[in-house]
Amino acid sequence: MVNDEASIASDSSDAALILAVSHSGIGVWDRDIPSGRIVYSRAWKAMLGYDEHEVSDRIEESYTRVHPADLLGVQATIRAHFDQVSDNYAVEHRLRCKDGSYIWVLSRGRVVSRDAHGKPLRMSGVTTDITDTVALSDKLRRSAELLTHLTDEVPGLVYQYREDADGVASFPYASAGIEAIFGTTATLAALNASVVECVIHPDDLHAYRDSLAASGAALERWHMQFRVLLPDVGERWREGEARPRRLDDGSTVWHGFISDITVHKQLELKLHDAAATDFLTGLPNRRQIMARMEKELARVQRDGSALAAVLMFDLDLFKEINDRHGHARGDDVLRHFSQVLLHELRKVDSVGRIGGEEFAIILSGADMADAFGFAERVRARLADFPLRDGALCIDVTVSIGISVMAREDAAITASLSRADEALYQAKQAGRNCARIAAHGMHIKASG
Repeated sequence: MVNDEASIASDSSDAALILAVSHSGIGVWDRDIPSGRIVYSRAWKAMLGYDEHEVSDRIEESYTRVHPADLLGVQATIRAHFDQVSDNYAVEHRLRCKDGSYIWVLSRGRVVSRDAHGKPLRMSGVTTDITDTVALSDKLRRSAELLTHLTDEVPGLVYQYREDADGVASFPYASAGIEAIFGTTATLAALNASVVECVIHPDDLHAYRDSLAASGAALERWHMQFRVLLPDVGERWREGEARPRRLDDGSTVWHGFISDITVHKQLELKLHDAAATDFLTGLPNRRQIMARMEKELARVQRDGSALAAVLMFDLDLFKEINDRHGHARGDDVLRHFSQVLLHELRKVDSVGRIGGEEFAIILSGADMADAFGFAERVRARLADFPLRDGALCIDVTVSIGISVMAREDAAITASLSRADEALYQAKQAGRNCARIAAHGMHIKASG
Protein backbone atom coordinates (compact mmCIF):
# COMPACT_ATOMS: atom_id res chain seq x y z
CA MET A 1 0.00 0.00 0.00
CA VAL A 2 1.56 3.27 -1.06
CA ASN A 3 0.22 6.50 0.51
CA ASP A 4 2.53 9.23 -0.75
CA GLU A 5 2.86 11.98 -3.34
CA ALA A 6 4.27 9.53 -5.87
CA SER A 7 1.04 7.57 -5.82
CA ILE A 8 -0.93 10.77 -6.29
CA ALA A 9 1.39 11.90 -9.02
CA SER A 10 1.11 8.62 -10.88
CA ASP A 11 -2.46 9.52 -11.75
CA SER A 12 -1.69 13.17 -12.32
CA SER A 13 -0.59 14.98 -15.44
CA ASP A 14 1.57 17.33 -13.42
CA ALA A 15 3.67 15.60 -10.78
CA ALA A 16 5.76 18.75 -10.35
CA LEU A 17 2.70 20.69 -9.22
CA ILE A 18 1.86 17.98 -6.67
CA LEU A 19 5.36 18.11 -5.24
CA ALA A 20 5.22 21.90 -5.02
CA VAL A 21 1.93 21.77 -3.18
CA SER A 22 3.25 19.13 -0.78
CA HIS A 23 5.74 21.66 0.58
CA SER A 24 3.22 24.48 0.91
CA GLY A 25 1.65 23.32 4.20
CA ILE A 26 -1.55 22.35 2.43
CA GLY A 27 -2.66 18.72 2.55
CA VAL A 28 -3.53 17.18 -0.80
CA TRP A 29 -5.77 14.16 -1.22
CA ASP A 30 -7.04 12.09 -4.12
CA ARG A 31 -10.00 9.71 -3.90
CA ASP A 32 -11.01 6.80 -6.08
CA ILE A 33 -14.74 6.83 -5.46
CA PRO A 34 -15.85 3.37 -6.72
CA SER A 35 -13.10 1.56 -4.77
CA GLY A 36 -13.35 3.74 -1.65
CA ARG A 37 -9.60 4.34 -1.70
CA ILE A 38 -8.21 7.78 -0.71
CA VAL A 39 -4.56 8.80 -0.86
CA TYR A 40 -3.09 11.64 1.24
CA SER A 41 0.05 13.72 0.74
CA ARG A 42 2.84 13.76 3.30
CA ALA A 43 1.85 17.31 4.28
CA TRP A 44 -1.76 16.21 4.93
CA LYS A 45 -0.54 13.48 7.33
CA ALA A 46 1.96 15.77 9.03
CA MET A 47 -0.80 18.33 9.59
CA LEU A 48 -2.52 15.78 11.87
CA GLY A 49 0.75 14.58 13.44
CA TYR A 50 0.95 11.25 11.61
CA ASP A 51 4.04 9.66 10.11
CA GLU A 52 4.15 8.56 6.50
CA HIS A 53 2.69 5.07 6.95
CA GLU A 54 0.30 5.65 9.85
CA VAL A 55 -2.82 6.57 7.87
CA SER A 56 -5.07 4.05 6.12
CA ASP A 57 -6.19 4.68 2.56
CA ARG A 58 -9.80 3.64 3.23
CA ILE A 59 -12.55 6.27 3.09
CA GLU A 60 -14.38 4.53 5.94
CA GLU A 61 -11.38 5.09 8.22
CA SER A 62 -11.10 8.73 7.17
CA TYR A 63 -14.62 9.42 8.45
CA THR A 64 -13.63 8.21 11.91
CA ARG A 65 -11.28 11.18 12.21
CA VAL A 66 -14.07 13.68 11.56
CA HIS A 67 -15.56 15.18 14.72
CA PRO A 68 -18.89 13.43 15.44
CA ALA A 69 -20.71 16.75 15.51
CA ASP A 70 -19.44 17.59 12.00
CA LEU A 71 -19.71 14.19 10.29
CA LEU A 72 -23.26 14.46 8.94
CA GLY A 73 -22.54 17.91 7.52
CA VAL A 74 -19.38 16.70 5.79
CA GLN A 75 -21.13 13.70 4.25
CA ALA A 76 -24.11 15.77 3.16
CA THR A 77 -21.82 18.30 1.45
CA ILE A 78 -20.01 15.51 -0.40
CA ARG A 79 -23.29 13.93 -1.53
CA ALA A 80 -24.53 17.27 -2.81
CA HIS A 81 -21.42 17.60 -4.96
CA PHE A 82 -21.62 13.97 -6.16
CA ASP A 83 -25.23 14.62 -7.20
CA GLN A 84 -24.09 17.79 -9.02
CA VAL A 85 -26.18 20.02 -6.75
CA SER A 86 -23.02 22.03 -6.09
CA ASP A 87 -20.12 22.73 -8.43
CA ASN A 88 -17.51 22.18 -5.74
CA TYR A 89 -17.08 20.50 -2.40
CA ALA A 90 -16.11 22.89 0.40
CA VAL A 91 -16.75 22.50 4.12
CA GLU A 92 -15.21 23.63 7.41
CA HIS A 93 -14.99 20.89 10.01
CA ARG A 94 -12.83 19.37 12.72
CA LEU A 95 -10.36 16.50 12.28
CA ARG A 96 -8.87 14.41 15.06
CA CYS A 97 -5.09 14.44 15.29
CA LYS A 98 -2.86 11.53 16.27
CA ASP A 99 -2.70 12.81 19.87
CA GLY A 100 -6.53 12.89 20.14
CA SER A 101 -6.90 16.66 19.86
CA TYR A 102 -8.91 18.31 17.10
CA ILE A 103 -7.97 20.96 14.58
CA TRP A 104 -10.26 23.02 12.37
CA VAL A 105 -9.74 22.48 8.64
CA LEU A 106 -11.21 23.71 5.39
CA SER A 107 -11.60 20.84 2.93
CA ARG A 108 -12.15 21.71 -0.69
CA GLY A 109 -12.37 19.41 -3.68
CA ARG A 110 -14.02 18.57 -6.94
CA VAL A 111 -15.01 15.51 -8.94
CA VAL A 112 -12.53 15.39 -11.81
CA SER A 113 -14.05 12.49 -13.73
CA ARG A 114 -17.49 10.90 -14.17
CA ASP A 115 -18.78 7.98 -16.24
CA ALA A 116 -21.20 8.29 -19.12
CA HIS A 117 -24.14 8.44 -16.70
CA GLY A 118 -22.60 11.21 -14.59
CA LYS A 119 -21.62 8.89 -11.76
CA PRO A 120 -18.53 10.29 -9.97
CA LEU A 121 -15.34 8.27 -10.40
CA ARG A 122 -12.50 10.35 -9.03
CA MET A 123 -12.27 13.37 -6.74
CA SER A 124 -9.25 15.48 -5.81
CA GLY A 125 -8.89 18.20 -3.24
CA VAL A 126 -6.91 19.98 -0.57
CA THR A 127 -7.24 20.41 3.18
CA THR A 128 -6.04 23.57 4.96
CA ASP A 129 -5.49 23.98 8.69
CA ILE A 130 -7.67 26.96 9.72
CA THR A 131 -7.49 26.45 13.48
CA ASP A 132 -5.89 29.85 14.09
CA THR A 133 -8.38 31.55 11.79
CA VAL A 134 -11.33 29.89 13.53
CA ALA A 135 -9.89 30.77 16.92
CA LEU A 136 -9.50 34.40 15.87
CA SER A 137 -12.98 34.40 14.37
CA ASP A 138 -14.38 32.87 17.54
CA LYS A 139 -12.58 35.47 19.63
CA LEU A 140 -13.97 38.26 17.47
CA ARG A 141 -17.41 36.69 17.65
CA ARG A 142 -17.24 36.50 21.44
CA SER A 143 -16.03 40.09 21.57
CA ALA A 144 -18.89 41.17 19.32
CA GLU A 145 -21.36 39.22 21.44
CA LEU A 146 -19.96 40.79 24.59
CA LEU A 147 -20.21 44.25 23.06
CA THR A 148 -23.77 43.51 21.95
CA HIS A 149 -24.71 42.23 25.40
CA LEU A 150 -23.17 45.30 27.02
CA THR A 151 -24.89 47.76 24.70
CA ASP A 152 -28.17 45.90 25.04
CA GLU A 153 -27.97 46.33 28.81
CA VAL A 154 -27.41 50.08 28.53
CA PRO A 155 -30.65 51.99 29.24
CA GLY A 156 -30.90 53.77 25.92
CA LEU A 157 -29.97 53.22 22.29
CA VAL A 158 -26.41 52.65 21.08
CA TYR A 159 -26.44 52.93 17.31
CA GLN A 160 -24.81 53.55 13.97
CA TYR A 161 -26.79 55.76 11.60
CA ARG A 162 -25.83 55.85 7.92
CA GLU A 163 -26.89 58.22 5.19
CA ASP A 164 -25.82 57.20 1.69
CA ALA A 165 -24.72 59.72 -0.91
CA ASP A 166 -28.12 59.33 -2.60
CA GLY A 167 -29.90 60.29 0.63
CA VAL A 168 -31.10 56.83 1.66
CA ALA A 169 -30.74 56.48 5.44
CA SER A 170 -30.66 53.46 7.75
CA PHE A 171 -29.43 52.18 11.10
CA PRO A 172 -26.89 49.43 10.24
CA TYR A 173 -26.50 48.75 13.96
CA ALA A 174 -28.91 49.39 16.79
CA SER A 175 -28.86 47.93 20.27
CA ALA A 176 -31.93 46.33 21.82
CA GLY A 177 -32.83 49.71 23.32
CA ILE A 178 -34.28 50.81 19.97
CA GLU A 179 -37.56 49.11 20.89
CA ALA A 180 -37.99 51.26 24.01
CA ILE A 181 -36.63 54.45 22.42
CA PHE A 182 -38.43 54.33 19.06
CA GLY A 183 -40.89 51.45 19.32
CA THR A 184 -39.35 49.51 16.42
CA THR A 185 -36.83 46.71 15.85
CA ALA A 186 -33.18 46.79 14.82
CA THR A 187 -34.05 44.65 11.79
CA LEU A 188 -36.54 47.18 10.43
CA ALA A 189 -34.30 50.15 11.22
CA ALA A 190 -31.43 48.49 9.34
CA LEU A 191 -33.59 48.48 6.21
CA ASN A 192 -34.70 52.11 6.35
CA ALA A 193 -34.57 54.94 8.88
CA SER A 194 -38.15 55.93 8.06
CA VAL A 195 -39.40 53.61 10.83
CA VAL A 196 -37.70 55.97 13.28
CA GLU A 197 -38.69 59.25 11.63
CA CYS A 198 -42.35 58.25 11.56
CA VAL A 199 -42.55 58.33 15.38
CA ILE A 200 -40.77 61.68 15.84
CA HIS A 201 -43.18 64.40 16.94
CA PRO A 202 -44.38 66.36 13.86
CA ASP A 203 -43.40 69.63 15.54
CA ASP A 204 -39.81 68.37 15.98
CA LEU A 205 -39.27 66.38 12.78
CA HIS A 206 -38.15 69.33 10.63
CA ALA A 207 -35.61 70.44 13.24
CA TYR A 208 -34.42 66.82 13.63
CA ARG A 209 -33.71 66.51 9.92
CA ASP A 210 -32.08 69.94 9.72
CA SER A 211 -29.80 69.24 12.67
CA LEU A 212 -28.59 65.96 11.16
CA ALA A 213 -28.02 67.64 7.79
CA ALA A 214 -25.99 70.41 9.43
CA SER A 215 -23.95 67.89 11.42
CA GLY A 216 -23.23 65.82 8.32
CA ALA A 217 -22.30 68.82 6.20
CA ALA A 218 -19.82 70.21 8.74
CA LEU A 219 -18.85 66.81 10.23
CA GLU A 220 -19.53 68.24 13.66
CA ARG A 221 -21.10 66.68 16.74
CA TRP A 222 -24.87 66.16 16.58
CA HIS A 223 -26.87 66.93 19.69
CA MET A 224 -30.62 67.40 20.01
CA GLN A 225 -33.54 67.00 22.37
CA PHE A 226 -36.75 65.99 20.65
CA ARG A 227 -40.09 64.30 21.25
CA VAL A 228 -41.49 61.03 19.96
CA LEU A 229 -45.06 59.76 19.85
CA LEU A 230 -45.24 56.05 20.63
CA PRO A 231 -48.35 53.84 20.38
CA ASP A 232 -49.85 53.01 23.79
CA VAL A 233 -47.22 55.22 25.44
CA GLY A 234 -47.79 58.71 24.12
CA GLU A 235 -45.36 61.62 24.06
CA ARG A 236 -41.84 61.01 25.32
CA TRP A 237 -38.64 63.06 25.26
CA ARG A 238 -35.39 61.83 23.71
CA GLU A 239 -31.85 63.23 23.72
CA GLY A 240 -29.44 62.21 20.98
CA GLU A 241 -25.72 62.72 20.60
CA ALA A 242 -23.42 61.37 17.89
CA ARG A 243 -20.22 61.99 15.91
CA PRO A 244 -20.29 61.87 12.10
CA ARG A 245 -17.64 60.47 9.77
CA ARG A 246 -17.47 60.62 5.98
CA LEU A 247 -16.77 57.38 4.10
CA ASP A 248 -14.88 56.99 0.84
CA ASP A 249 -18.08 56.33 -1.10
CA GLY A 250 -19.52 59.70 -0.06
CA SER A 251 -21.88 58.34 2.57
CA THR A 252 -21.85 59.60 6.16
CA VAL A 253 -22.12 57.52 9.31
CA TRP A 254 -22.89 58.67 12.84
CA HIS A 255 -22.00 56.64 15.92
CA GLY A 256 -23.90 57.72 18.97
CA PHE A 257 -26.34 57.27 21.80
CA ILE A 258 -30.00 58.25 22.34
CA SER A 259 -31.47 58.30 25.83
CA ASP A 260 -34.90 58.71 27.39
CA ILE A 261 -35.03 62.07 29.18
CA THR A 262 -38.79 62.15 29.73
CA VAL A 263 -38.55 62.24 33.53
CA HIS A 264 -35.90 64.95 33.36
CA LYS A 265 -37.98 67.08 30.96
CA GLN A 266 -41.13 66.61 33.04
CA LEU A 267 -39.24 67.80 36.11
CA GLU A 268 -37.78 70.68 34.10
CA LEU A 269 -41.26 71.69 32.94
CA LYS A 270 -42.61 71.43 36.48
CA LEU A 271 -39.82 73.64 37.76
CA HIS A 272 -40.47 76.09 34.94
CA ASP A 273 -44.18 76.09 35.74
CA ALA A 274 -43.43 76.53 39.42
CA ALA A 275 -41.21 79.51 38.64
CA ALA A 276 -43.96 80.99 36.47
CA THR A 277 -46.94 80.21 38.72
CA ASP A 278 -48.38 81.95 41.75
CA PHE A 279 -48.25 79.29 44.46
CA LEU A 280 -51.46 80.44 46.18
CA THR A 281 -53.91 80.74 43.27
CA GLY A 282 -52.22 78.54 40.66
CA LEU A 283 -52.45 81.41 38.16
CA PRO A 284 -49.47 82.68 36.18
CA ASN A 285 -47.39 85.09 38.25
CA ARG A 286 -46.45 88.68 37.44
CA ARG A 287 -43.45 87.68 35.32
CA GLN A 288 -45.52 85.35 33.16
CA ILE A 289 -48.41 87.72 32.55
CA MET A 290 -45.96 90.48 31.65
CA ALA A 291 -44.28 88.17 29.12
CA ARG A 292 -47.69 87.38 27.66
CA MET A 293 -48.44 91.11 27.39
CA GLU A 294 -45.17 91.62 25.51
CA LYS A 295 -46.23 89.05 22.91
CA GLU A 296 -49.70 90.55 22.60
CA LEU A 297 -48.32 94.06 22.11
CA ALA A 298 -45.96 92.75 19.41
CA ARG A 299 -48.98 91.23 17.64
CA VAL A 300 -50.89 94.53 17.80
CA GLN A 301 -47.89 96.44 16.47
CA ARG A 302 -47.44 94.02 13.56
CA ASP A 303 -51.09 94.17 12.55
CA GLY A 304 -52.73 97.57 12.74
CA SER A 305 -56.19 95.99 12.85
CA ALA A 306 -55.39 93.70 15.78
CA LEU A 307 -57.12 94.35 19.09
CA ALA A 308 -56.26 93.59 22.70
CA ALA A 309 -57.67 94.85 25.99
CA VAL A 310 -55.88 95.05 29.34
CA LEU A 311 -57.89 94.86 32.58
CA MET A 312 -56.63 95.47 36.11
CA PHE A 313 -58.66 93.99 39.02
CA ASP A 314 -58.31 94.91 42.68
CA LEU A 315 -60.40 93.21 45.38
CA ASP A 316 -62.24 95.79 47.47
CA LEU A 317 -61.49 96.18 51.18
CA PHE A 318 -59.29 93.08 51.15
CA LYS A 319 -57.39 94.23 54.26
CA GLU A 320 -60.65 94.34 56.20
CA ILE A 321 -61.41 90.75 55.10
CA ASN A 322 -58.03 89.65 56.45
CA ASP A 323 -58.50 91.59 59.68
CA ARG A 324 -62.04 90.29 60.26
CA HIS A 325 -61.74 86.68 59.13
CA GLY A 326 -58.00 85.99 59.25
CA HIS A 327 -55.36 85.56 56.59
CA ALA A 328 -56.39 81.96 55.87
CA ARG A 329 -59.83 83.22 54.83
CA GLY A 330 -58.15 85.96 52.86
CA ASP A 331 -56.28 83.27 50.93
CA ASP A 332 -59.60 81.50 50.33
CA VAL A 333 -61.01 84.73 48.89
CA LEU A 334 -58.06 85.06 46.50
CA ARG A 335 -58.51 81.47 45.31
CA HIS A 336 -62.27 81.96 44.97
CA PHE A 337 -61.81 85.09 42.88
CA SER A 338 -59.24 83.29 40.69
CA GLN A 339 -61.82 80.62 39.84
CA VAL A 340 -64.38 83.31 38.98
CA LEU A 341 -61.91 84.85 36.51
CA LEU A 342 -61.03 81.51 34.96
CA HIS A 343 -64.73 80.71 34.48
CA GLU A 344 -65.17 83.80 32.30
CA LEU A 345 -61.92 83.54 30.31
CA ARG A 346 -61.59 82.17 26.79
CA LYS A 347 -58.66 80.00 25.74
CA VAL A 348 -57.05 82.91 23.87
CA ASP A 349 -57.13 85.15 26.96
CA SER A 350 -54.50 85.35 29.69
CA VAL A 351 -54.68 86.03 33.42
CA GLY A 352 -52.09 86.55 36.12
CA ARG A 353 -51.80 87.59 39.74
CA ILE A 354 -49.78 90.81 39.84
CA GLY A 355 -49.37 90.79 43.59
CA GLY A 356 -51.42 90.92 46.77
CA GLU A 357 -55.10 91.25 45.79
CA GLU A 358 -54.34 92.65 42.32
CA PHE A 359 -54.87 90.69 39.08
CA ALA A 360 -54.36 91.45 35.37
CA ILE A 361 -56.12 90.04 32.32
CA ILE A 362 -55.41 90.31 28.59
CA LEU A 363 -58.38 89.83 26.29
CA SER A 364 -57.00 89.02 22.86
CA GLY A 365 -58.99 90.51 19.98
CA ALA A 366 -61.23 92.53 22.37
CA ASP A 367 -62.15 96.19 22.10
CA MET A 368 -63.39 98.51 24.87
CA ALA A 369 -66.98 97.27 24.67
CA ASP A 370 -65.89 93.63 24.82
CA ALA A 371 -63.65 94.34 27.80
CA PHE A 372 -66.36 96.25 29.64
CA GLY A 373 -68.82 93.39 29.08
CA PHE A 374 -66.26 90.95 30.48
CA ALA A 375 -65.73 93.12 33.56
CA GLU A 376 -69.46 93.26 34.19
CA ARG A 377 -69.80 89.49 33.91
CA VAL A 378 -67.07 89.05 36.49
CA ARG A 379 -68.76 91.47 38.86
CA ALA A 380 -72.13 89.76 38.37
CA ARG A 381 -70.68 86.30 39.00
CA LEU A 382 -69.00 87.51 42.18
CA ALA A 383 -72.35 88.87 43.37
CA ASP A 384 -74.12 85.61 42.53
CA PHE A 385 -71.44 83.41 44.09
CA PRO A 386 -70.03 84.83 47.31
CA LEU A 387 -67.49 82.76 49.22
CA ARG A 388 -69.37 80.30 51.42
CA ASP A 389 -68.08 77.91 54.05
CA GLY A 390 -70.83 76.44 56.15
CA ALA A 391 -72.68 79.30 57.81
CA LEU A 392 -69.98 81.75 56.83
CA CYS A 393 -70.67 83.95 53.77
CA ILE A 394 -68.17 86.54 52.57
CA ASP A 395 -69.38 88.97 49.91
CA VAL A 396 -66.53 89.89 47.57
CA THR A 397 -66.50 92.91 45.26
CA VAL A 398 -63.86 94.13 42.84
CA SER A 399 -62.80 97.40 41.20
CA ILE A 400 -61.70 97.20 37.58
CA GLY A 401 -59.66 99.44 35.28
CA ILE A 402 -59.75 98.86 31.52
CA SER A 403 -57.55 100.02 28.64
CA VAL A 404 -56.68 98.83 25.16
CA MET A 405 -53.28 98.27 23.65
CA ALA A 406 -52.34 100.80 21.00
CA ARG A 407 -50.01 100.33 18.08
CA GLU A 408 -48.08 103.43 19.10
CA ASP A 409 -47.43 102.12 22.64
CA ALA A 410 -43.68 101.99 23.16
CA ALA A 411 -43.99 99.29 25.81
CA ILE A 412 -46.57 97.33 27.79
CA THR A 413 -46.21 99.84 30.62
CA ALA A 414 -48.25 102.31 28.53
CA SER A 415 -51.47 100.25 28.47
CA LEU A 416 -50.84 99.05 32.02
CA SER A 417 -50.52 102.62 33.24
CA ARG A 418 -53.79 103.55 31.55
CA ALA A 419 -55.57 100.56 33.08
CA ASP A 420 -54.05 101.32 36.49
CA GLU A 421 -55.24 104.92 36.25
CA ALA A 422 -58.73 103.72 35.36
CA LEU A 423 -58.61 101.32 38.33
CA TYR A 424 -57.71 104.21 40.64
CA GLN A 425 -60.69 106.13 39.32
CA ALA A 426 -62.94 103.09 39.99
CA LYS A 427 -61.73 103.05 43.59
CA GLN A 428 -62.34 106.76 43.90
CA ALA A 429 -65.86 106.32 42.50
CA GLY A 430 -66.86 104.08 45.39
CA ARG A 431 -65.42 100.67 44.39
CA ASN A 432 -67.29 97.67 42.92
CA CYS A 433 -67.30 99.23 39.47
CA ALA A 434 -65.37 99.35 36.22
CA ARG A 435 -63.76 102.33 34.54
CA ILE A 436 -62.52 102.56 30.98
CA ALA A 437 -59.54 104.67 30.04
CA ALA A 438 -59.92 105.76 26.44
CA HIS A 439 -59.61 109.32 25.12
CA GLY A 440 -60.68 110.66 28.54
CA MET A 441 -63.99 108.72 28.40
CA HIS A 442 -65.02 106.72 31.49
CA ILE A 443 -68.03 104.47 31.82
CA LYS A 444 -69.29 103.69 35.29
CA ALA A 445 -70.82 100.29 35.90
CA SER A 446 -73.93 99.92 37.92
CA GLY A 447 -73.20 98.74 41.40
